[in-house]
Amino acid sequence: MLIYKIFRADEWALLDRDGDTAGAPIDLTDGYIHFSTAETVRETAAKHFAGEQGLVLAAVEADSLDALKWESSRGGVNFPHLYRRLRRDEVAWHRDLPLGPDGHVFPEGIT
Repeated sequence: MLIYKIFRADEWALLDRDGDTAGAPIDLTDGYIHFSTAETVRETAAKHFAGEQGLVLAAVEADSLDALKWESSRGGVNFPHLYRRLRRDEVAWHRDLPLGPDGHVFPEGIT
């Protein structure tokens, strides 16, 4: 199962350059890296990245991550949280997440 992390361009550039990341400022504050599922990533973008340009959507295979916990969050929905640094080589693929007239434009196949 793929899970998704939305990065700002500078956050993605650091992961790409350094080979790993502890995540965005909110991840550092919370002590884990926030991920979303295909069913929740659009809401995550709308809620936490509204109007932001220059985003990158990264897909990671959940089964390949140790230290991944599924925990209840928004409205009792379980979200994947990674309790360690994310390595660049764990990213299955990444795509730009452009801002369109009605919000962010996701790759085909992500509901």
